[in-house]
Formats: sequence, C-alpha cells, structure tokens
Amino acid sequence: MIVRNTIVFDDLQNIISADLPWQNLFGKTILITGANGFLPTYMVQSLLLLNENNAGNKIKVIGLVRNIEKAKKRFKAYLGRNDFSLLSADISKPVQIDEKIDFIIHAASQASPKYYGIDPVGTLSANTIGTYHLLNLAVENSVEKFLYFSSSEIYGAVVNSNNINENMYGTIDPTQVRSCYAESKRMGETMCVSFASQYKIPVSIARPFHTYGPGLSFDDGRVFADFVANIVRGEDIVMNSDGSAVRSFCYLADATIGFFTVLLKGENSMAYNVGNPDGAISIKELANILVKLYPQKKVKAIFKEPGNPTYLQSNFSRLCPSIEKIKMLGWQPSTDLKEGFRRTIDSFIV
Repeated sequence: MIVRNTIVFDDLQNIISADLPWQNLFGKTILITGANGFLPTYMVQSLLLLNENNAGNKIKVIGLVRNIEKAKKRFKAYLGRNDFSLLSADISKPVQIDEKIDFIIHAASQASPKYYGIDPVGTLSANTIGTYHLLNLAVENSVEKFLYFSSSEIYGAVVNSNNINENMYGTIDPTQVRSCYAESKRMGETMCVSFASQYKIPVSIARPFHTYGPGLSFDDGRVFADFVANIVRGEDIVMNSDGSAVRSFCYLADATIGFFTVLLKGENSMAYNVGNPDGAISIKELANILVKLYPQKKVKAIFKEPGNPTYLQSNFSRLCPSIEKIKMLGWQPSTDLKEGFRRTIDSFIV
C-alpha cells in the first residue's frame, strides 16, 4: 500500500468508498490527459488505489502529459507499476496510442488566469484542437465514455450569478484576450456533443467551479492558491483588490467524486456543475478565515490596489453554482470550507 501523505491517503480512501459502479472500470484502459494537473491527479491516484484493493481485473491508467519530467516527480511513487504509464505528447497534434482505449478523460488545459495573458494561443489550443484530436481517438476506439473537463467560466456574465444552473448562459466578449479560455471551453463542449450526435460517442461534460485541496500548486496564479502558499510559508496575505468578489469553493476530494459520478453515471451529451454552493464566500472573508485558522503563524491579511498587469482578472463579482442536476445522480459535497482549507494547508505542513 502506497502512503505518501496521510491527508491525501484519507481523501483517496474516501473517494473510492463512494457509492459508484467502479466495477465498470475493472479490466479497462483509461486515458487521462493532463494527468499531472491539479484536478486529474486525484483521479489517477484513486484509480490506482482501487487496483490495490481489487484482486481481480486491474484498471490500466495511461497519463498523457506535456511535461514528462514534472509528471514523473508528481507520480514518483507509482512509477514502475504495470497498471500505470506516462505518455508525453502535445495534444494540439494527433495522438497515437498503440493499445485499445476504453475511457478517455480529457482534463488537459491551462486553467489558471496567469496563462491567459501570456499564452492565450496555447490556452485555447488544448481546449479546441486537442479536444478534436481526442474525440477522433474516441471514435477510432469506440470508447465506452468520454469525459470532458469544461469550466464554470463558460457561463460568462450571467444576470443571476448566485445560483447558476446548466442552462444559464451570459455574454462573453470574444475580443477580450481573457476570453481565450471561456470561449474555447464553450467550443470544446460543442465539439463533444457534435461528435456524440454524429459518431454516437458517449460524452459527458463536467463543469468544475473553484476547487482547492492538497497538491495545489503554489504558483497556480489564482488568489486562493496564493493564500494557501502564504499561510504555509508564514507570510502575510497581500490582496491586489478589495476582496469583494464572491466565489464558491469545493474541496478536491468532493469534486473528484463528482467527476467520477459524471464519468460513470452522467447522461450522454449532458453537462453537470461540480461545485459547492455552501462554500460561497468573498475573497476578503476567505483571507480573514485562513488567518484566524492559523494564529500561530502570526500573519495578516492586507488589501492593496491591483498591480499585476499579466494577471487578467475575471469581470464576474459573484459565481456560485446550482448542483441540483448532479445531485440527481447521487452526488453532493460534504466538506465544509474551514475543514477543507485546514486539510489543504496541513497537507503541506505534515
């Protein structure tokens, strides 16, 4: 049994204990793109833990990554296993896999706003060109399911952003560079349902809202990642805004169960919000909560005027999901915000 971090291991145990038809994956080969990214990493680790608890047919996991050296560091404990392999590839080019693929999870994407201003072309390419190549691969392999990772950004500027359901769409200005992400995610969804219609590929779409947890990169670029890094390092939290924007935060283990729920139970050509409406909080309130959770760190929350021209901020003051649709599949988050952020920060300290 591989145990690298007690909090991570506890999360993974919780994930594979979820009431899902895991048996549908046994003996299958699953391709996960962007496998060493923050969200899909927990999916990879959960599948491999399932194998450790399953004496029968193993799940074969192929992690497709762009940076093989970074991926080897992320999955160091799993290298050499016969149920896991890493493949270095650029998904903006046709993907060649020499074995039969049964499931595809397309999670490769530059999801952080720090990339939108410095690499908009690379950002949109993974979501469109990459999706096209992977959908063709799905057709060639007659896959049992294709799971596309979309984003809450596709909703744009909705009128009522307090309880966003899957049928509420606002405007996105295509002439803004920041739209490279949201517009390409929208197009990726349209490509998925188009392939589903024309080639009968079973496709489901997950729309993650803000997700946090162990493994979050300190240079992610989003403010909540900065906050976690600040607390771990004992630094003051310095905000380049008034902190009034409200976001809904979902703990990674909860979200991962949500992603597997969409993969294993989601309807064809349907999109599902994966987020925690109970985790809605302003950025300022979040900063103050984290400071109070770790008084021994003796850090403060400081608010300044915006000063980073490369970080393209969202224009949305509030972004909170309705999860009624995915709740009908049997999923809802269970980790409250204070517990989740404490687990996240402690996972870097223990």
